[in-house]
Formats: sequence, structure tokens, C-alpha cells
Amino acid sequence: MTTQQIKYFLSLATELHFWKAAEKLFISQSTLSRQIQSLEEEIGYQLFKRDKRNVKLTDAGIFLKDKWATTINDLDHFQKQAKKIDQGTSGHISLSYPGSIAFSYLPLFLSKINASIPDLKLELTEPIDENHEKLLLNYDTDIAFNRDAINNTHIMSYKLHTEPICLVVSEKHWLTNTTLKDLKVLQDEKFIISGLHRNTYFPSLLRSLFQKNGFEPKTVIESDFGGMIINLVAQGLGISILPLSYKFSNAIGVRFIELDETISLFMNWRKNDPNRITERVVKLAKEMTNPT
Repeated sequence: MTTQQIKYFLSLATELHFWKAAEKLFISQSTLSRQIQSLEEEIGYQLFKRDKRNVKLTDAGIFLKDKWATTINDLDHFQKQAKKIDQGTSGHISLSYPGSIAFSYLPLFLSKINASIPDLKLELTEPIDENHEKLLLNYDTDIAFNRDAINNTHIMSYKLHTEPICLVVSEKHWLTNTTLKDLKVLQDEKFIISGLHRNTYFPSLLRSLFQKNGFEPKTVIESDFGGMIINLVAQGLGISILPLSYKFSNAIGVRFIELDETISLFMNWRKNDPNRITERVVKLAKEMTNPT
């Protein structure tokens, strides 16, 4: 039995159609049929019930589909990590991050990495917030920058810094640092913000802020992409609330007004990760936070 045979089985178990499975695997239908038959002969029992029209999993096939899918995924994850470990200091590392740090913290951090480990290849991913934990556990990213600590026994977290959140308005808007006395004056404003129905950190922070000030915002556009939000605010389509980091994008036509609320940036990585590169990059991030 080979891992390739198991992958062939999983493809057929998903498609339940030899031609469709073979097409996705880029092999001939006869090759797939032979591989499945060889697998069944080796293990000594049928995995599929076949007739001229249909392919169905046997009870044993249903059981192995779930078990082998997990096993194959684990093998792929482990192989990715082993390759990084083997590459040592001249390998590559994957970083995931929220869009807000792309204009301030992240460029400075990447410059520090480049100065300390010049041959290191960096892979950057900007996922939605709830994907950071999954990316780490699946070995699809090595270090995840996130707005809150990831609460998982297999993940380490470290707070890098805290910053204010800001009301973002068009430069033509009547609100300024001096005219904004009470957030309740915003209850008739049109907001362009993250969907408040979501359970990730920043929408939860916004919900708490609005509840504390006794009103629900009139949301006209929902978006998780700060750059897009700022452009829409500049066009006068509404106002928003974003981390101060976005101010460093040097966007034209908007004004940032700091509020009495803060948000933090955390670095998260797998506990006991044997990859020496991850350890070095984590150390560099800590040095930026606590320079000696």
C-alpha cells in the first residue's frame, strides 16, 4: 500500500465516479481502476461496490475514507514542516497578518528579518481573522500576527504592542478632534465597518464600543479590508472605526480621530516547533518590542 494509492482511493471515495476522479487525478480511468483493485487485493476486502452505473463505498470504505483523509493531511503537513527544518537558516518561513499592520509594523519587521537573515524566503498571507489558528495547526503558516492571542494548547502567543483605535472620517466631514465629545453624536452617521455579527476580535470590540455608548450603528457597507474602507470613507460614503496603524497608509482625503479604546497586536506560533527559522524570527520580533 502506498500513499499514492490512498490518495487515489480518497479521490474516488469523494467523486464516486471513476471518470471524474481520474480526470481530477490526471490519470486514465483504467489506471485508477487497476490501482483501486490492487489496493483492495492487498488489504483483503472491498472498499467499493460497483456496477455498470454506480460506485458506492462499502462500510469498510466509509470508515477508511475518514481515517485516511486525516492521515494523508497530517503527512502532507509534516512533510512541509520537515522540508523547512531541513532547509535550516537558508530556507523559508510563512507569515500571516492582519491588513492593518501592512503599513507600519510589518515593513519594519520584514526589514529587520532581511538584515539578520538575508537569504530567507518569506511567504506572506493576509487571511480573515478566524483562519490564523487553522493556518498554524495545518502548518500552512509558521507565525501568525493577530489582534488577539490564539487560545490553543499547541500555540504560543506574545503581545507585541497596543495602539488606539480611531474614528476615520472624510476630510470634509464636520467631525474633528475638538468637535467629537461624545460617541452618541454618531448614531445618525452611516458606518462602513466589519460585520458586527461575526465573533472575531475586532467586530466584538466594535460591538462592545457601540453598546457602551448606547446605540447601534447604521451600517451601510460591511468590509474587512481596511484599505477599501478608507477609500470609501474618502469618497464620503460613510465613516469607520479602524486601528491607528492604518494612518500610516498615508491615505488622501481622510482624517483619523483617536478614541479612548485600544487594540493589541499578538504574535502566535506553534509550541515546540523544531524549525530553527521560526525560533529566530520570533526572537527578532521580541527584540523589536523590547530593544536592549
